[in-house]
Amino acid sequence: MDAEADATLSPRDDGVIGSSTDVVAPGAAAPRFDARTRLLLEGPILGTLLRLATPNVLVMFVQSAVGLVETYFVAKLGTDALAGVALVFPVLMLMQMMSAGAMGGGISSAIARALGAGRRADADALVLHALAIAVSFGLVFMLGALGGGRWLYGAMGGRGASLAAALTYSNVVFSGAILTWIFNSLANVIRGTGNMAVPAAVTSAGAVALIPLSPCLIFGWGPLPGLGVAGGAVAVVAYYAVGSVALAAYLWSGRSVVHLSFHDVDFRWPLFRDILRVGAIAALITIQTNLTIAITTALVGRFGPAAIAGYGIGSRLEYLLIPLVFGLGGPLVAMVGTNLGAGERDRALRAAWIGAALAAGLTEMIGLLAAAAPHAWLSLFDTDPAMLSAGSRYLHAVGPFYGLFGLGLALYFASQGAARLLWPLIANLTRLAIAAGGGWLALRWSGDLFPVFLALSAALAAFGLINAGAVAGGAWFGHVGSPQTRTARLHRR
Repeated sequence: MDAEADATLSPRDDGVIGSSTDVVAPGAAAPRFDARTRLLLEGPILGTLLRLATPNVLVMFVQSAVGLVETYFVAKLGTDALAGVALVFPVLMLMQMMSAGAMGGGISSAIARALGAGRRADADALVLHALAIAVSFGLVFMLGALGGGRWLYGAMGGRGASLAAALTYSNVVFSGAILTWIFNSLANVIRGTGNMAVPAAVTSAGAVALIPLSPCLIFGWGPLPGLGVAGGAVAVVAYYAVGSVALAAYLWSGRSVVHLSFHDVDFRWPLFRDILRVGAIAALITIQTNLTIAITTALVGRFGPAAIAGYGIGSRLEYLLIPLVFGLGGPLVAMVGTNLGAGERDRALRAAWIGAALAAGLTEMIGLLAAAAPHAWLSLFDTDPAMLSAGSRYLHAVGPFYGLFGLGLALYFASQGAARLLWPLIANLTRLAIAAGGGWLALRWSGDLFPVFLALSAALAAFGLINAGAVAGGAWFGHVGSPQTRTARLHRR
C-alpha cells in the first residue's frame, strides 16, 4: 500500500501516461475545467451525488423492469422455460456486470481521472480505446457461450426441456454480445464525464420499446412471429443495437465533454493500461461474484428444476441490487476519480462514505421487506409450491444481509474511481470461499437447502465488512489527515 500511496503524491494520477506538461508545477495555473468537471470537484457532495444518481437509479430501475417483464412472460411458457432462463441468467449477468460495472467502471475511472488532471486529449483518445476493448471482450463472450453453453448449463443442473430452453435463449442473446459490450462501454464513457442523464435517457427510451416488443416476439402478434423463449432474447439484442447507435451518435456530435473520432487513430498501450488496470481487476471480481451464484445454482440443482427456478427468482432480487447500487456507483466512480485526478483526497473519501451509507440504507430496506414477505416477490413469476418454498427460504436467510452487501458494493465502485481494487478483490474472494465452500459443506452435512442459504448470508456479510474495514483503515492512501496526506496537499498547492 505504501508504494501506491507514494505514487499518488503528485496531482497527476499514478500509472497515467501523458507528457511532462501533465504535471502541474507549484505555482502553475490550474487546468481549466468544464462545468461538469467543476461540479464534481466543487459541488456539495451529498447534493451532487443525489443529483447525478437520480437519473442513474431511474435507468437501473428501468433496466431491471425490462428483465422482470421478460421473466414474467417467459414464465407463461412453463416451469421448464423459466428454469432454462434461470440457468442462463448468471452467465448473462456476468456479461452485464463485467461490461457495465467492471470494465465499464475502468472506463469511467480512466476518463474521470484524465479530466480531473486536465488531460483532455487523453480523455478523448480513451473513447476509441474503450470501444476496442468492448469489441474484443464481446467476441470472447459470444464464442464462449456458443461453444460451451451446453456443457455449462448441464453442469449447473440443466436437463431435458430446461436445458433445451437454456440453449435456445443463450444462443440468441449471446450472438449479440458485442452490441451489449459496446452499449455499456459507451454509456460509461459518458458517465465518466459526470453526465448521467444521456445514458439514462437512451436506456429509458429503449425500454419503452422493448417492454411491449418482448411479449410480442415471445407469443407472436400481427406480423411478428411467436418465437417462444427465443423471442425475449431477440428483443434484448435489438435493444442494445439501437441504443449503441444512439450513444455513438451523441459522442460523435460534439455535444459531450469527450468526443468519439476515428480521425488519426493512434492506439497506445498506456491508455489501454489506464482502463485495464482498473477494469481487469474489477472483471475478476465480477467473475468471482457470478461463480458464487453459479456454484450455488449447481448445489440447488440437486433438488430439481422447481428448486432452481425458486432460487433463480429469489437470487434475481439480489442481482437487481447490483444495478440499483450502480445507480449510486456510477456517480461515485466519476466523483472519486475526478477528485483524485485533481489531488483532492479527503473530498474523494468523504464522497465514498456518503455514497456507501446511502446504498446500505436502501438495500437493507429492500432486504428486510423481501424477508418479511417473500411471496409478494416470488408469486409475480410462478405459483408452483416447490418453487415458492425454495425462493422463500432463500429470502428469509439472505434478505436481512442485503444492507451489508450494498455497503460493500458501493465502496467497490468508489474503489474503482480510486483505482484501488486490492481489498475489494480480497473481500469478494472471501465471499466466494464462504458461499461455495460453506454451501457445499452445509449440503453434505444436512441435505437441506436452508443451511446453504445461511452460508450465502455469511458470505454477503463478510464482503461488506471487509470492504468497509479496508477503506476505513486507509487502504487507498492512508488515513485522511495523516502526515502523508498533508504532504500531498502542500505539494499540490
